[in-house]
Amino acid sequence: MAGRSLRPAEVVNERAERYQGKVTGFVIVTCFVAAIGGCIFGYDIGVSGGVTSMDEFLREFFHDVYEKKRDAHENNYCKFDNQGLAAFNSLLYMAGLVATLMASPVTRNYGRLASIICAGIFYVIGAAVNAGSVNLKMLFLGRIMIGFGVGFENQAVPVYLSEVAPANLRGGLNSMFQLATTLGIFSANMISYATQKLKPWGWRLSLGSAAFPAILMTLGGYFLPETPTSLIERGLTERGRQVLEKLRGTRDVNTEFQDMVAASELSSSIKHPFKEILHKRHRPQLVMAILMPTFQILTGVNCVLFYAPVLFITMGFGGNALLYSSVLVGAVLVLSTFISIALVDRLGRRALLISGGLQMIICEVIVSVILRLKFGDNKELSKGYSILLVIFVCLFILGYGWSWGPLGYTIPSEIFPLETRSAGQSITVAINLLMSFIIAQTFLYLLCALKFGIFLVFAGSVSVMTIFVYFLLPETKGVPIEEMTLIWRKHWFWKKILPANLEAESSHAQRTQ
Repeated sequence: MAGRSLRPAEVVNERAERYQGKVTGFVIVTCFVAAIGGCIFGYDIGVSGGVTSMDEFLREFFHDVYEKKRDAHENNYCKFDNQGLAAFNSLLYMAGLVATLMASPVTRNYGRLASIICAGIFYVIGAAVNAGSVNLKMLFLGRIMIGFGVGFENQAVPVYLSEVAPANLRGGLNSMFQLATTLGIFSANMISYATQKLKPWGWRLSLGSAAFPAILMTLGGYFLPETPTSLIERGLTERGRQVLEKLRGTRDVNTEFQDMVAASELSSSIKHPFKEILHKRHRPQLVMAILMPTFQILTGVNCVLFYAPVLFITMGFGGNALLYSSVLVGAVLVLSTFISIALVDRLGRRALLISGGLQMIICEVIVSVILRLKFGDNKELSKGYSILLVIFVCLFILGYGWSWGPLGYTIPSEIFPLETRSAGQSITVAINLLMSFIIAQTFLYLLCALKFGIFLVFAGSVSVMTIFVYFLLPETKGVPIEEMTLIWRKHWFWKKILPANLEAESSHAQRTQ
């Protein structure tokens, strides 16, 4: 009983079936352009590891690391243990944490596109500053500006995709954000592979290339339609209906439109969404907003993606083998995201999260065992074990890419009612960026201190989160976004947490706003 979650059909299927329309080309194009933001985010994750493996970059900004990298007697696990180098990666996430809190009122009061445009502008400025850096201060300033872009983009894009997509395909279309992120990581690996040969300025081209998709996203923000939900929320009701009709390809959108208007009327009565989200009736969503991004980062995948080239250098890969391995990781991540898009609205969120979690646990344990038995402080892996290691790293990435990668964004963005949606997404993104900052800043130190044990730590955290999903996450497949609050009332655990009379609690909350 505990592991059984309510099927959406039992709650809101009859309402969802009354939603009319089809998947239009307009929806696909809109989601594709909006998801470009994920490409920039992924590129900035991937390019960090690429440039930090380039000798010219290290010699310019992190000379101590450059010397340790060349020292044959330096402990393999500790060659890159440098807080300045870690800060190069982690500053982006701390800046994003601050920016996402700023982005919430912008997204709510001025629309989702306003935040997307702001993100694009920050990205362009940051990429330009990074490409032209002549000292560490400029380099860090550029990363902070890109971090502001991350904060605005991660706050707005998943919500935008959830609100534009039809209910029956919301999971797949929302996963386009993760697909774009994975394509960004893959592109960064490919560009780093090419620019490493352009000495001594190849790293500048790698960092500056992020400006191109940023420009596309900024321009796209001017031409994309605002979401119907946002337009209705801001009083532009007729315009909202027109956009909804265009998105669904039919004028028969009465049921969905009425749900949006009803949600908007409730939302307009909430003046302080961050205060509202603390009320007991929002407790399940708040818990998910905190734990889903925390679990997503504690898979350990960011360490592999941030530091893939660094990790492979640590494990004894050299020259082209290092970059081939990094490119392979990026390609597997892209492939796995396509798998998620194809299956998420058929099998559901829970099935993908649990199967992906089990696969990641097995792979991380095997990687740890290989490193423990066949890799030491000052010796390299044999060719056979190196290939075996890459295989299991790729299988780990495959499991992540169809589960926690896309769904760590999709689920939080779809579960909040309109009145707390921007606030909820801000909390989700803030937690994600905070955890990313902590992992990015500490991973190189932990790798040096724990060695192979770091992967066992991540395997333990994946075990905890898989159990959490099995018992506490209800299925959201096919549930209309405006009806999502009903699934918590039927869940075996969350119905015990929620107030017995939601309407009475809601009225009391409105009087105290």
